[in-house]
Amino acid sequence: MLEAVKPKKIGILSYTVKENELVLDTENGKLKLVVVSDEIIRIVYTLEKEFVCGNGYGLEECREKEAKLSVTENEKEITLKTKALSVVIQKSNGRLVYKDINGKTLLQEPQKGGKYLIPYDSYKIDYSEEMKVERIMTPDGEKEVIREAKKLYDRVLYHSRLEFDFTKEEAIYGMGQQEEGSLNLRGTRQYVHQGNLKIAMPFLMSTNGYSILLQTCSPFMFSDNEYGSYIYNEACEELDYFFIKSDTFDAGIKGYRKLSGKAAMLPKWAFGFMQSLERYETQEELIETAKKYRELGVPLDSIVLDWCSWEDGMWGQKGFDRSRFPDPSEMTVRLHELGVHMMVSIWPNMSRKTANYAEMKEAEALLPRSEIYNAFSEDARKLYWKQAEDGLFQYGIDAWWCDSSEPYTPEWSQKIKPEPDQNYMEFHNNAKMYLDERYTNAYPLLHAKAIYDGQRKVTRDKRVTNLTRSGYTGQQKYGTILWSGDITAKWSTLKKQIPAGLNLCASGMPYWTLDIGAFFVKQGERWFWDGDYEDGNKDLGYRELYTRWYQYGTFLPVFRSHGTDTRREIWQFGEKGTMFYDAIEKFTKLRYKLMPYIYSLAGKVYLEDYTIMRMLSFDFKEDAACHDCKDQYMFGDSLMICPVTEPMYYKAQSEEITDASKSRSVYLPEGSSWYDFWTDKFYEGKQIIEAAAAIDIIPIYVKAGSLLMTAQPCESTEAMDDSSLELTIYPGKDGSFTYYQDKGDGYEYENGAYATTTFIWRDSDKTLIIEEPNGAYEGMTKVMELLIKVVGNGSKMVTYKGKEEKISF
Repeated sequence: MLEAVKPKKIGILSYTVKENELVLDTENGKLKLVVVSDEIIRIVYTLEKEFVCGNGYGLEECREKEAKLSVTENEKEITLKTKALSVVIQKSNGRLVYKDINGKTLLQEPQKGGKYLIPYDSYKIDYSEEMKVERIMTPDGEKEVIREAKKLYDRVLYHSRLEFDFTKEEAIYGMGQQEEGSLNLRGTRQYVHQGNLKIAMPFLMSTNGYSILLQTCSPFMFSDNEYGSYIYNEACEELDYFFIKSDTFDAGIKGYRKLSGKAAMLPKWAFGFMQSLERYETQEELIETAKKYRELGVPLDSIVLDWCSWEDGMWGQKGFDRSRFPDPSEMTVRLHELGVHMMVSIWPNMSRKTANYAEMKEAEALLPRSEIYNAFSEDARKLYWKQAEDGLFQYGIDAWWCDSSEPYTPEWSQKIKPEPDQNYMEFHNNAKMYLDERYTNAYPLLHAKAIYDGQRKVTRDKRVTNLTRSGYTGQQKYGTILWSGDITAKWSTLKKQIPAGLNLCASGMPYWTLDIGAFFVKQGERWFWDGDYEDGNKDLGYRELYTRWYQYGTFLPVFRSHGTDTRREIWQFGEKGTMFYDAIEKFTKLRYKLMPYIYSLAGKVYLEDYTIMRMLSFDFKEDAACHDCKDQYMFGDSLMICPVTEPMYYKAQSEEITDASKSRSVYLPEGSSWYDFWTDKFYEGKQIIEAAAAIDIIPIYVKAGSLLMTAQPCESTEAMDDSSLELTIYPGKDGSFTYYQDKGDGYEYENGAYATTTFIWRDSDKTLIIEEPNGAYEGMTKVMELLIKVVGNGSKMVTYKGKEEKISF
C-alpha cells in the first residue's frame, strides 16, 4: 500500500520577545508577530533564514513606540496581548486565532493551520538575446509586445496561501474595484489585479470587527467558495500581512491609512462638476464650451482635454499641437477668467517618433523593449515630470489625467472578453515580461508618485489633482482620484457600478468617480464596445439612462461626465423646459448647494481618515439587512442615496414605456429614523418603503440628528458665498456637524491653515450650540449670516461672529 507522507507543520520550537516583536522558530520556517499599535499586528512567515519584512512600496513607518506587548504560554498555546487584542498561537502547528480584549474570536485559521509558502523558480527575460516581438495597435496606443524570449534563472520566490475560517454571518468588502456587481464578497472568487475595468487593492474589511492589509504588490486571488476560504498570492519572498482590529469600518480605514499614509486634500474646485468628452479637439472648442455653460447659468468647475493634445502621430508626447492649441497660456488664462480649471490627459507610453521617447531612451528611463517609462526608477520619474512640466504644466493647466496607468491591459486587445482567470494570468504573465513579478500590481502607485513629487517641488499653491485608472496601497497620499474605466451604456452597468465604487472606497481610497453615461454608447467590433444606444443622445432611452447616471454621479466623491460615441454637454439632452435637461440642471445645482457639506467631508477625510462614499455597513453594521444592500449607500454621515437603476420612461430607440411605476423600493436601516430629503416626511427605520422616483428626483433620505449645511447655488466653487449659508436640522436625535474651511487650494492646510466650526444639536431641549472656530487661515470669513431651519420647528436667522452661540427652538 502507499505510505502517507506527513505534511510539514509550523510547530513551534522556541520563541524570543524583542521590544515589540515576538519571533518564533518553527519546524518549518520562522514566524514573526510585530506590534505596530495596540490595534495592529504585522504577521510575517518565511522559509528563509532571515526575514525581509521591509515596508515595500506604499507603506509608511508608523510603529507606535508606546504600544507594548505581553507574552504568556501554557502547554498548548502562546498568547500575545496588547491593550486591544490578543493573538493565540497554537504550538503544534502555528495556527493563529485573533481575539478582542473580551475574548471574542474575530478571525481564525483552520484547525490544521493556514499559512503556506510554495517555492518556485523565478526567471527573467534575457534582453540581450533575440526575441520574437509584435507591434500591435491598442486602444492605449501602439505597443510592442514580447511573444517569445529567452529566460534566465533569477531566484527562488514563493506563492503564498493564507487560509481562514470565516464566521457564517460575517460580510467582507474591499479588495479594490470589481466589475461583476458583487458587494459582500463572501461566496465569491476575486481576481485582484490591475485592468481597464478593475482596480487592485490588497485590503479587506469584515463586519466581524477586523481588517487585513496584505503586504504584497503581486496579483492575488481571494476565494471563499466550495474550494475553501483563502488568499493566494502569485509572487512573494515571504507571507506578510497586517491584522487590524477595527470595531467600525471607519476604524479599519484609519488603520489602513496609518499604515499607508493620509489622504491628501484635493482642491475645492475638484468637487464641482467636471465636463469631459472624447474629445475636445481645439483651444477654441474648450473655451466656447466653458462659455456656453456660463451663458446657460449651469455650474461648471473644470473641463477636460482627453488624449491627442499632441501633434498627429505623436502619441504620448506631453505637449500641445500648436495648430489646434495655438496659445496654451492664453487658453488657460481665458478658462480661469471664466472660473473653469483645465485637466489634461497624459500617458505612460510614448510613440518612438516623439521627442519624449528619445529623451527617455537616451536616459535609459524606459522599461526594457518598451515605450513605457520605468516608474520604478526615481530618475525616470523625475524625467517624466520634467517633460510634463515643460510641455504642459508651465502653461497653467490645473490637473492631470493619468490614463492607462496599469500599464498593461492585454484583455483590451482581444475580440472576445476573456474569462476572469484567463485575464488574471494574462495580466501577470504580460506584466512580468517587463517588471519584477513581485511588483506587477504596483506600477500605478509609482506613476502617481512621479506626478505628485514633481508638482510638489514646483509649487505649494496648486494641489495635485490626478485622475487615474488604477491604484495601489498608499496612493491616496498622492492626490489621486480613481475612476472605473471604459464602461458601457447599459442599465445593468449602471447597477453594477454602485457596488464597484463602494468596494473601492472600502479599500481605503477616498476619491472615486466614473464616466457618467458610460464611455461606450454604441456597438463596436470589440467586446468592450458594447453600448445599447446606436443613436447616442438623440435616443430618448439614452437620455433617460444618462440622466439617472448623472443623478447618481451627483453623489459621488468626484462628479464627472465623460465618454465617446456621443456628446455629453447638458444642451445635448434637450433644452431648458424639457424633462431631461431640467433634471440634469437641477442636480448640478443641487451638487453646488451641498458644497459646504461636501467640502467639509473632504476635510474630514484628511483630518479623521474618513470615507465619503459609504456602503451601509459603515454606519449600520449591526443591521444584517444592510450587508448586501447594493443600490443604497451613505454620502457622508447624513444622506442616504438610492439611485434609480431601471428605465421608467423609454427603452432604447426611444420606445416609450407606458406601464412602469415612477418609484423604487428603499430599505430604511435599523438604528435611525429618517426624513425624505424632498418632502421632509418622517419615517421610522427598519422598514421597506416605496419611494417616489420621477425623472427629476432620486430617493434621498436624511438620517435623524443630521445637520445639513448648504449654500446658494452658483456658477463655480470659486464664486460661492460662504458668508451666507443655511443649516437644516433634522430632529429626533442628538447630532453634530463640523464645518471645514480653508483657502480651497494650496498646501497651507498641512501647516494648520484651516478652520473647523462645530455645530451641536441637543434634541432634548431643541437647542443648537455653535462653538468658536478652531483654527484660522488668511482670508477666512469672519462673519456668517446663517439661516437655521429645524424641520417641523421653524427657522431663525443668526449672525455668527465667531463666538459661541446657543439658539433655542
